[in-house]
Amino acid sequence: MAKTVQIRDLDDDVYDAIRVRAAELGFSVPEYLKRETERLASRPSISEWVERTRRRPTTGRVDTLVALDELRGDWPA
Repeated sequence: MAKTVQIRDLDDDVYDAIRVRAAELGFSVPEYLKRETERLASRPSISEWVERTRRRPTTGRVDTLVALDELRGDWPA
């Protein structure tokens, strides 16, 4: 079931910036905020991101330098 959220005490300059961004995209302020909230909710939290990053296999510095050398090609003599 859909929920309604109300934000109180929003500064005028913040609201104006949101209104301008919404207008640039052709959205109303509520539609823009809905889309931005959906985008925010779809992203991992910082702690989730850190945990996923820790689980990734790492590449050593030498492997990285070798890969860069392969991409760059031979160095001028």
